[in-house]
Amino acid sequence: MTDRADAVSAAAQILAARRLRGEQGPLLPDACRPGDLDMALAIQKAVTVRLGAGIAGWKCGLPAPDRLVAAPIYTDTVCLDSPCSVWARAGRVRVEPELAFVFGSDLPPRQEPYTPAEVDAAIVRTHLALELIDSRYGDAAGAGFADMLADNLVNQGLYLGPEVDAEQAREASDIVLRLDSASLSQHYEGRHPNCHPRAPLYWLVEFLRGRGQGIVAGQVVITGSYAGVIELPVAEEVSIRFGELGTLTVSFSARQ
Repeated sequence: MTDRADAVSAAAQILAARRLRGEQGPLLPDACRPGDLDMALAIQKAVTVRLGAGIAGWKCGLPAPDRLVAAPIYTDTVCLDSPCSVWARAGRVRVEPELAFVFGSDLPPRQEPYTPAEVDAAIVRTHLALELIDSRYGDAAGAGFADMLADNLVNQGLYLGPEVDAEQAREASDIVLRLDSASLSQHYEGRHPNCHPRAPLYWLVEFLRGRGQGIVAGQVVITGSYAGVIELPVAEEVSIRFGELGTLTVSFSARQ
Protein backbone atom coordinates (compact mmCIF):
# COMPACT_ATOMS: atom_id res chain seq x y z
CA MET A 1 0.00 0.00 0.00
CA THR A 2 1.13 3.55 -0.66
CA ASP A 3 1.44 6.06 2.15
CA ARG A 4 -1.80 7.69 1.03
CA ALA A 5 -3.63 4.36 0.91
CA ASP A 6 -2.35 3.54 4.39
CA ALA A 7 -3.57 6.91 5.67
CA VAL A 8 -7.02 6.42 4.11
CA SER A 9 -7.30 2.96 5.66
CA ALA A 10 -6.24 4.21 9.11
CA ALA A 11 -8.73 7.09 8.98
CA ALA A 12 -11.55 4.78 7.90
CA GLN A 13 -10.80 2.38 10.73
CA ILE A 14 -11.15 5.18 13.30
CA LEU A 15 -14.30 6.71 11.85
CA ALA A 16 -16.02 3.37 11.28
CA ALA A 17 -15.35 2.30 14.88
CA ARG A 18 -16.74 5.57 16.24
CA ARG A 19 -19.83 5.26 14.04
CA LEU A 20 -20.55 1.72 15.22
CA ARG A 21 -20.20 2.70 18.89
CA GLY A 22 -21.85 6.10 18.67
CA GLU A 23 -18.67 7.73 19.92
CA GLN A 24 -17.18 11.15 19.31
CA GLY A 25 -13.53 12.05 19.55
CA PRO A 26 -10.76 14.39 18.46
CA LEU A 27 -9.72 15.10 14.90
CA LEU A 28 -7.99 12.28 13.07
CA PRO A 29 -4.23 12.05 13.66
CA ASP A 30 -2.22 14.29 11.34
CA ALA A 31 -0.80 11.23 9.58
CA CYS A 32 -4.26 10.23 8.29
CA ARG A 33 -6.29 13.44 8.47
CA PRO A 34 -7.68 14.41 5.03
CA GLY A 35 -5.72 17.27 3.53
CA ASP A 36 -8.01 17.77 0.53
CA LEU A 37 -11.45 16.85 -0.76
CA ASP A 38 -10.20 13.92 -2.86
CA MET A 39 -8.69 12.26 0.21
CA ALA A 40 -11.88 12.98 2.18
CA LEU A 41 -13.93 11.20 -0.49
CA ALA A 42 -11.50 8.28 -0.46
CA ILE A 43 -11.97 7.98 3.32
CA GLN A 44 -15.77 8.12 2.84
CA LYS A 45 -15.55 5.19 0.44
CA ALA A 46 -13.21 3.24 2.71
CA VAL A 47 -15.55 3.69 5.69
CA THR A 48 -18.42 2.30 3.60
CA VAL A 49 -16.34 -0.75 2.65
CA ARG A 50 -15.13 -1.30 6.22
CA LEU A 51 -18.70 -1.17 7.56
CA GLY A 52 -19.95 -3.47 4.82
CA ALA A 53 -22.81 -1.01 4.49
CA GLY A 54 -25.36 -0.81 1.72
CA ILE A 55 -26.02 2.64 0.30
CA ALA A 56 -29.70 3.55 0.66
CA GLY A 57 -29.16 6.98 -0.85
CA TRP A 58 -27.26 10.24 -0.71
CA LYS A 59 -27.23 13.67 0.85
CA CYS A 60 -26.08 16.44 -1.45
CA GLY A 61 -25.98 20.15 -2.12
CA LEU A 62 -24.65 22.40 -4.85
CA PRO A 63 -20.85 22.64 -4.64
CA ALA A 64 -18.74 25.73 -3.98
CA PRO A 65 -15.11 26.30 -5.07
CA ASP A 66 -13.80 24.83 -1.81
CA ARG A 67 -16.71 22.56 -0.94
CA LEU A 68 -18.23 19.42 -2.39
CA VAL A 69 -21.46 18.27 -0.76
CA ALA A 70 -22.07 14.57 -1.33
CA ALA A 71 -22.19 11.71 1.15
CA PRO A 72 -23.80 8.26 1.30
CA ILE A 73 -26.69 7.40 3.61
CA TYR A 74 -26.41 3.81 4.81
CA THR A 75 -29.23 1.31 4.49
CA ASP A 76 -29.28 0.32 8.15
CA THR A 77 -29.62 3.96 9.24
CA VAL A 78 -32.88 4.70 7.42
CA CYS A 79 -35.91 4.78 9.74
CA LEU A 80 -39.41 4.18 8.41
CA ASP A 81 -41.16 3.68 11.74
CA SER A 82 -41.52 5.52 15.02
CA PRO A 83 -39.87 5.51 17.49
CA CYS A 84 -36.72 5.97 15.45
CA SER A 85 -33.55 4.75 17.16
CA VAL A 86 -30.75 7.35 17.17
CA TRP A 87 -27.49 8.27 18.81
CA ALA A 88 -28.62 11.07 21.12
CA ARG A 89 -26.59 13.68 23.01
CA ALA A 90 -27.90 14.89 26.39
CA GLY A 91 -31.37 13.60 25.59
CA ARG A 92 -31.59 15.48 22.29
CA VAL A 93 -31.27 14.52 18.64
CA ARG A 94 -30.26 16.94 15.93
CA VAL A 95 -32.25 16.85 12.69
CA GLU A 96 -32.62 18.77 9.45
CA PRO A 97 -36.10 19.01 7.82
CA GLU A 98 -35.82 18.08 4.15
CA LEU A 99 -37.55 16.68 1.09
CA ALA A 100 -36.48 13.20 0.00
CA PHE A 101 -36.60 12.09 -3.63
CA VAL A 102 -36.97 8.35 -4.24
CA PHE A 103 -35.79 6.84 -7.52
CA GLY A 104 -37.90 4.27 -9.32
CA SER A 105 -35.36 3.42 -12.01
CA ASP A 106 -31.59 3.23 -12.36
CA LEU A 107 -29.39 6.01 -13.71
CA PRO A 108 -26.26 3.96 -14.46
CA PRO A 109 -22.87 5.37 -15.48
CA ARG A 110 -22.67 6.30 -19.16
CA GLN A 111 -20.66 8.50 -21.52
CA GLU A 112 -23.18 11.29 -22.09
CA PRO A 113 -24.58 13.52 -19.32
CA TYR A 114 -28.07 13.03 -17.95
CA THR A 115 -30.55 15.81 -18.63
CA PRO A 116 -32.74 17.20 -15.83
CA ALA A 117 -35.75 15.74 -17.67
CA GLU A 118 -34.22 12.26 -17.52
CA VAL A 119 -33.51 12.64 -13.81
CA ASP A 120 -37.06 13.88 -13.19
CA ALA A 121 -38.47 10.89 -15.08
CA ALA A 122 -36.53 8.50 -12.84
CA ILE A 123 -38.01 9.94 -9.63
CA VAL A 124 -40.98 7.89 -8.48
CA ARG A 125 -41.91 9.50 -5.14
CA THR A 126 -41.22 12.51 -2.93
CA HIS A 127 -41.38 12.31 0.88
CA LEU A 128 -41.09 14.57 3.87
CA ALA A 129 -37.94 13.61 5.74
CA LEU A 130 -35.58 14.40 8.59
CA GLU A 131 -31.87 13.98 8.14
CA LEU A 132 -30.47 12.61 11.40
CA ILE A 133 -27.33 14.50 12.38
CA ASP A 134 -24.39 13.31 14.49
CA SER A 135 -20.66 13.83 14.12
CA ARG A 136 -17.88 11.41 14.89
CA TYR A 137 -15.90 14.41 16.14
CA GLY A 138 -16.50 16.17 19.45
CA ASP A 139 -18.02 19.65 19.43
CA ALA A 140 -14.68 21.16 20.46
CA ALA A 141 -12.63 19.25 17.88
CA GLY A 142 -12.59 22.13 15.40
CA ALA A 143 -13.33 20.02 12.33
CA GLY A 144 -12.82 21.63 8.93
CA PHE A 145 -14.84 20.86 5.81
CA ALA A 146 -12.56 18.04 4.61
CA ASP A 147 -12.80 16.42 8.06
CA MET A 148 -16.60 16.54 7.89
CA LEU A 149 -16.71 15.30 4.29
CA ALA A 150 -14.65 12.27 5.31
CA ASP A 151 -17.25 11.69 8.05
CA ASN A 152 -20.21 11.70 5.62
CA LEU A 153 -21.02 15.35 6.41
CA VAL A 154 -22.26 14.56 9.94
CA ASN A 155 -24.98 12.22 8.68
CA GLN A 156 -26.12 9.47 11.06
CA GLY A 157 -29.19 8.46 9.10
CA LEU A 158 -32.57 9.45 7.71
CA TYR A 159 -36.14 9.36 8.92
CA LEU A 160 -38.40 8.94 5.90
CA GLY A 161 -41.83 10.44 6.48
CA PRO A 162 -45.02 10.47 4.43
CA GLU A 163 -45.21 10.77 0.66
CA VAL A 164 -46.28 14.16 -0.69
CA ASP A 165 -47.39 15.60 -4.01
CA ALA A 166 -44.29 15.50 -6.24
CA GLU A 167 -45.17 18.47 -8.44
CA GLN A 168 -45.99 20.67 -5.47
CA ALA A 169 -42.78 19.63 -3.74
CA ARG A 170 -40.50 20.29 -6.73
CA GLU A 171 -41.44 23.98 -6.61
CA ALA A 172 -41.12 24.26 -2.82
CA SER A 173 -38.35 26.83 -2.48
CA ASP A 174 -39.98 28.21 0.68
CA ILE A 175 -41.84 26.20 3.31
CA VAL A 176 -43.28 27.45 6.57
CA LEU A 177 -42.39 24.86 9.21
CA ARG A 178 -44.31 24.38 12.45
CA LEU A 179 -42.92 22.09 15.19
CA ASP A 180 -45.05 21.01 18.14
CA SER A 181 -44.54 18.59 21.01
CA ALA A 182 -45.23 18.45 24.72
CA SER A 183 -42.17 20.60 25.45
CA LEU A 184 -41.74 22.81 22.38
CA SER A 185 -43.59 24.94 19.88
CA GLN A 186 -41.47 26.49 17.13
CA HIS A 187 -42.04 28.26 13.84
CA TYR A 188 -39.58 28.63 10.96
CA GLU A 189 -39.79 30.56 7.71
CA GLY A 190 -38.05 27.75 5.88
CA ARG A 191 -36.09 28.23 2.68
CA HIS A 192 -34.16 25.67 0.64
CA PRO A 193 -30.42 26.54 0.65
CA ASN A 194 -30.22 26.18 -3.15
CA CYS A 195 -33.68 27.63 -3.79
CA HIS A 196 -34.74 24.86 -6.19
CA PRO A 197 -34.97 21.58 -4.21
CA ARG A 198 -34.04 19.40 -7.20
CA ALA A 199 -31.06 21.48 -8.37
CA PRO A 200 -28.53 19.61 -6.15
CA LEU A 201 -30.05 16.32 -7.31
CA TYR A 202 -29.20 17.08 -10.94
CA TRP A 203 -25.64 17.92 -9.86
CA LEU A 204 -25.31 14.71 -7.83
CA VAL A 205 -26.30 12.49 -10.74
CA GLU A 206 -23.57 14.06 -12.87
CA PHE A 207 -21.03 13.92 -10.03
CA LEU A 208 -21.65 10.18 -9.56
CA ARG A 209 -21.60 9.57 -13.32
CA GLY A 210 -18.21 11.25 -13.54
CA ARG A 211 -16.88 8.87 -10.87
CA GLY A 212 -18.17 5.76 -12.63
CA GLN A 213 -21.06 5.41 -10.19
CA GLY A 214 -24.77 5.83 -10.60
CA ILE A 215 -28.14 6.00 -8.94
CA VAL A 216 -29.90 2.69 -8.23
CA ALA A 217 -33.67 2.24 -8.17
CA GLY A 218 -34.94 2.50 -4.61
CA GLN A 219 -32.26 4.94 -3.49
CA VAL A 220 -33.36 8.19 -1.85
CA VAL A 221 -31.66 11.58 -2.11
CA ILE A 222 -31.98 14.60 0.18
CA THR A 223 -30.79 17.99 -1.06
CA GLY A 224 -30.71 20.48 1.83
CA SER A 225 -32.38 21.60 5.04
CA TYR A 226 -35.20 24.12 5.10
CA ALA A 227 -34.24 25.30 8.59
CA GLY A 228 -30.64 24.33 9.30
CA VAL A 229 -30.11 22.03 12.28
CA ILE A 230 -32.93 21.68 14.84
CA GLU A 231 -32.65 19.94 18.20
CA LEU A 232 -35.56 17.70 19.18
CA PRO A 233 -36.25 15.81 22.42
CA VAL A 234 -35.91 12.04 22.68
CA ALA A 235 -38.90 9.98 23.91
CA GLU A 236 -41.42 12.66 22.98
CA GLU A 237 -43.71 12.70 19.96
CA VAL A 238 -42.99 15.64 17.67
CA SER A 239 -45.24 16.89 14.88
CA ILE A 240 -43.65 18.89 12.05
CA ARG A 241 -45.89 20.58 9.51
CA PHE A 242 -44.23 21.35 6.16
CA GLY A 243 -46.54 24.13 5.01
CA GLU A 244 -49.21 22.83 2.64
CA LEU A 245 -47.22 19.71 1.75
CA GLY A 246 -48.18 17.74 4.85
CA THR A 247 -47.16 16.74 8.36
CA LEU A 248 -44.48 14.40 9.66
CA THR A 249 -44.95 12.90 13.14
CA VAL A 250 -42.15 11.01 14.88
CA SER A 251 -40.61 10.11 18.22
CA PHE A 252 -37.03 9.04 18.91
CA SER A 253 -35.42 6.49 21.21
CA ALA A 254 -31.81 6.75 22.30
CA ARG A 255 -29.46 3.98 21.21
CA GLN A 256 -27.35 2.42 23.93
